[in-house]
Amino acid sequence: MKLLDKLIIKDFLKTYFFVVLMLILIVLVLDFTEKNDAYIRNNVPASEILKYMMNYGLYLNNLLTPITVFISVIFITSKMAGRTEIIAILSSGVSFMRMLVPFLFSALLIAIVGFLLNGWVLPVATLGVSDFRVRYLEDKRNFDQQNIHIKIAPDTYAYLSRYYTSGNQGYNFTMEQIRDGELIAKLSADRIVWDTTTNAWSVRNWKLREFKEMHEEWSTGERMDTVLSIKPEDFDLPKNHHETLTLPKLQEQIDILLDRGADNINYYRIEKYVRFMSPFAAIILTFIGVIVSSKKTRGGSGFKIALGFLLAFVYIILFLLSRTFAEAGTAYPILAVWIPNMIFALTGLILYKTVPR
Repeated sequence: MKLLDKLIIKDFLKTYFFVVLMLILIVLVLDFTEKNDAYIRNNVPASEILKYMMNYGLYLNNLLTPITVFISVIFITSKMAGRTEIIAILSSGVSFMRMLVPFLFSALLIAIVGFLLNGWVLPVATLGVSDFRVRYLEDKRNFDQQNIHIKIAPDTYAYLSRYYTSGNQGYNFTMEQIRDGELIAKLSADRIVWDTTTNAWSVRNWKLREFKEMHEEWSTGERMDTVLSIKPEDFDLPKNHHETLTLPKLQEQIDILLDRGADNINYYRIEKYVRFMSPFAAIILTFIGVIVSSKKTRGGSGFKIALGFLLAFVYIILFLLSRTFAEAGTAYPILAVWIPNMIFALTGLILYKTVPR
């Protein structure tokens, strides 16, 4: 079996990389065609377009992994079944689980590489894609943000009616300290500015109301330096900020949000769960793919490949739905994230009962 193992691993990986390359190239060509007018209109340098396409290709590789793995497995296995090689292997006394070893080994290699890409390479590529789109493709007016609410401590909330990233300053600033449902203090200012010399925020034309047990105190001023646990980049985070952080940076951001008691920490936790969950998809889908395509049929491999596409798309839709439910605030987000893998793993075990012996 050792020689056969090597042949299966070689064919599996070769087919996988070919399918990945073809699908990525097709999507990149369509994407370039769609955005070509914007490239010309905004005078985007060719080097920037090439860099964007490389980053986008890495992003697509992660997105398409369930499809590419499944299609590769079904193509290789159905081709072996069509040549009666699987029947010959099983007839020689080799168990079905032993025949699965080279397939699962290949899937394990893909899973390990996928985990490393998800943890350290893909976030950088995703950040490059986001920066390119903001710089060249999106309306520049979107750089300014309006009606910003942010939690800066477990009992402290801040609000800005408008924030300008170019000057790191915001207008109509309000900071409220609420404890046990009661307002303790409220700071209002016409403007808040980031002072680069002191690396601290400075509020201008401010008013402070402090609510005591039986009375309240007022104080005003033209300028006051504050020590807030937020920085200018906290107001300029992209919508997919959690996807642009490497695994160590992601854990660091989770710790920061925990200290603040921030409400949006769930997005970062779920992103961490997903990065540890997604590599297992390659192994589970490989297991199902071999089972589904191991029987010789008259229709050939065409129907099985179509079935592979269908099952892979079902997995992706299930993954997107489970992630949406997790981000919506379910009681057990880690369980919600793992639902697709659990369902498909159970499906694989049920289908295993039908494999040829």
